[in-house]
Amino acid sequence: MGALPARVEEIHPSLWRGAQLARGGGRTVDTGYASLSTELPGGGWPLGALTEVMLQQTGIGELRLLAPALAATKRPITLVQPPQEPNAPGLAYVGVPLENTLLLRPKTTADSLWSAEQILRAGTCGALLFWQNHVKTEWLRRLQVVAKSSETLFVVFRPLAAAMDPSPAELRLSVRPTTDGVSVEVVKRKGPAAAQPIVVELHPSPVLLSRHPRSRRPSAVGRRSLAETTPA
Repeated sequence: MGALPARVEEIHPSLWRGAQLARGGGRTVDTGYASLSTELPGGGWPLGALTEVMLQQTGIGELRLLAPALAATKRPITLVQPPQEPNAPGLAYVGVPLENTLLLRPKTTADSLWSAEQILRAGTCGALLFWQNHVKTEWLRRLQVVAKSSETLFVVFRPLAAAMDPSPAELRLSVRPTTDGVSVEVVKRKGPAAAQPIVVELHPSPVLLSRHPRSRRPSAVGRRSLAETTPA
């Protein structure tokens, strides 16, 4: 029998010590923010895994935080149950491809969860962003299992209070607004606890989520792109 390597983590790519960030065998996509990427296992947002982003309130910059990764994908992007109406010009400004973006608003929570599961099973979307205030742990576990069979950037947005709940998510972040961007606290990751929150200066952009309902009149081409474009 050969001698063990000097570094135990060299036995297999999925092995890692608790005092160091996991290297991981899964794929990641760069966040576009160096201060954040260096604190995430693999150096970016994980693909084929459940990521939870817990917000102090919606519309504080969560889409701008993900915009560089969304802009990099060549496959469709699906938004499921965003709490406010997405601002199409704002999304286009930060590079999110509107012609490849689909907005879904199922009538019930059960329909939303079913839709998210089917999107992950299909494996055709580059990113799935899912806003959900109340979701049981067993459903998160189910979505995490399905996500593993895909190469999708899968992010569930939840209220900040959910950080206290157990979750099967591989990566959990809490996000609060700051003067020039957001403060990101790593709640869970494969590796040691983060020493302090990460301040991310978000790229300037128009407001991406409007707090006010919009007129139903077809006044903008961007709105038609978000609401009616079907992924190829």
